[in-house]
Amino acid sequence: MNTPIIAPELLSPAGSLRAMRLAFAYGADAVYAGLPRFSLRVRNNSFDVPTLALGIAEAHKLGKAFYVVVNVAPHNNKVRTIIERLAPIVALEPDALIVSDPGVVWLLRQHFPNMTLHLSVQANTVNWAAVRFWQEQGITRVILSRELGIEEIAEIRQQVPDMEIEVFVHGALCMAYSGRCMLSGYINHRDPNQGACTNACRWKYQAQPALEDEVGQWQPVLLEDKTRPGELMPIDEDEHGSYILNSKDLRALEYVEQLTQMGVHSLKIEGRTKSPYYVARTAQVYRRAIDDASAGRPFDLALLQDLEGLANRGYTAGLLDRHAKPEQLQNLARAHGSGEQQWVAEPVAKYGEWCEVDVKNAFAVGDELTLLTPEKNYTFVLPELRDKHDMSIARAPGSGHLVRLKLPVECELTTALLVKSLSDNRQRLAQG
Repeated sequence: MNTPIIAPELLSPAGSLRAMRLAFAYGADAVYAGLPRFSLRVRNNSFDVPTLALGIAEAHKLGKAFYVVVNVAPHNNKVRTIIERLAPIVALEPDALIVSDPGVVWLLRQHFPNMTLHLSVQANTVNWAAVRFWQEQGITRVILSRELGIEEIAEIRQQVPDMEIEVFVHGALCMAYSGRCMLSGYINHRDPNQGACTNACRWKYQAQPALEDEVGQWQPVLLEDKTRPGELMPIDEDEHGSYILNSKDLRALEYVEQLTQMGVHSLKIEGRTKSPYYVARTAQVYRRAIDDASAGRPFDLALLQDLEGLANRGYTAGLLDRHAKPEQLQNLARAHGSGEQQWVAEPVAKYGEWCEVDVKNAFAVGDELTLLTPEKNYTFVLPELRDKHDMSIARAPGSGHLVRLKLPVECELTTALLVKSLSDNRQRLAQG
């Protein structure tokens, strides 16, 4: 008799209540969010204690889980007040706190012994012995390091079967060892492990070639940041390449079936600073992949194409594939996105057969648009547009404007999104 496959939890990022609500609508089982002071993502984070209270209450009403991130590596000045500041958060009864620092774990165990703790990826857990150690410290789930191959994850699962395991499957990758990069701290004095990373690895640099000095030794390549002209930074390079350049984004969609079969408890999407559209789209696609894997259906290759629509720096399976070539991991040509779709509007109100939308990016009559809904997506060519005064217009000029259009189907406006196909519009422009 075959043991039934248990579907892993789909865990989505939430940088706002809006992102949280869309994550749940599009299939997430849980979300994670954090207070900027104690989380490694301070930008574009709208959560404070009152909004966390709302989010946790809404999640529990839906039967979903809400995890609060406390994964900062605190210096003494933060340790002094951390228990006092976390007490109101614990009182909200989140499903878990995500932590990384051993001192924080110790303090929380002393003051809040009943609080469920998950170990952050920032703790760099790469072997089953470390998982067992953290289990003995009262951790109930370990978020494994991104540096693990698929076989290593399977071995950890087999060696510690009574511990919950979480694995990142999508999102940005750090060019260093799971958040241990000090480039931002060196250049900007903004410490990545204090939540202030500037993503300096993705800036545009001018490179000066290596030169031979007067004694015949080769000096390293020099990089110049365009915002700091004249400040040359040495960068060493060997036969494997250089190590300051841009990592591709993680996409492990094709590994969902293997991770599900080995009993991984949670599949995690990175992106607390990303748009609500990103949260909705990734949740929608990975929900389908998890459901197919759990039901024993074959992997749908079309899902890969669905994620190509998101802005990305090129995709890689990261170190899940231990045999990847360097060019499969790093994007050496550009740091900007290559998405084939762009989020252009959110529906906000109905006026008879017309729908008023809040414009996020410009679009025009004749553009190919896709209406995203939790149930199904609908692609159509936009036949006409009106402004908020009901006058005919040819183009929605960009963010900050309200325009009206006809949607292809009736839908719940609060969970609908409109995106534009960039490739189709580029072809249309090229044809004149």
